[in-house]
Amino acid sequence: MGEDKETGRLHDERGEQKISIIKDGPYIVSGEMPLAIQTIQPDENGYSYEWEEGRGLECGDGTALCRCGKASDKPYCDGTHTQVSFDGTETAVQEPYVAQARLFAGPGVDLQDAQALCAGARFCDREGGAWQLTRRSDDPQARELVVDEAGNCPSGRLVAVEKATGSDIEPELEASIGVVQDPAAGCSGPLWLRGGIPVESADGAPYETRNRATLCRCGQSRNKPFCDSSHVAAAFRDGIT
Repeated sequence: MGEDKETGRLHDERGEQKISIIKDGPYIVSGEMPLAIQTIQPDENGYSYEWEEGRGLECGDGTALCRCGKASDKPYCDGTHTQVSFDGTETAVQEPYVAQARLFAGPGVDLQDAQALCAGARFCDREGGAWQLTRRSDDPQARELVVDEAGNCPSGRLVAVEKATGSDIEPELEASIGVVQDPAAGCSGPLWLRGGIPVESADGAPYETRNRATLCRCGQSRNKPFCDSSHVAAAFRDGIT
């Protein structure tokens, strides 16, 4: 542990990784973690198929990321939230995922679904959809598709579960932040938190730390701080190329 000479507070010299929410303001990054563009790529039929990582963006301890959707230098905060009287009231429940999710049982794999967390990425639509595939998951190919579709869901709305053990099937993700781009939908998406980055509310209470989560950055989610797909209807564009 070391002491911050300006504040006199002890801090972890390794840099604690977390996202702190400022009341009616931005997200503050603590610690060091990569920030990069993540683009949804469709298959030949137009269904979301895979993620393509783009260029990295500057991000360090103390970086402020826009939450109101109005900054001129997205994804960074430039203080515009104070000019537009942004209401960033957090409305998301602080219950654990399992308390929010509905379980869909299948013969080979189960599927948990917390619909309120949907970020509109549409990976769950291929081959009849993750729910139909779950019902047919005694077929190895259908099972593989369920696991793939659930694992690519950026918000973690969908989680595939091993039938035999009850263990979640999660992709291995390093702690990093993605700036989602969705050209097929004609919009920019949320901040994609990967690898178990803690999120702390404006009042200091922690949300459940998850392997995958998406934070609203269009400013219009009804489930703040989390994304609820509002960026799609709002045709939110961040201008990042």
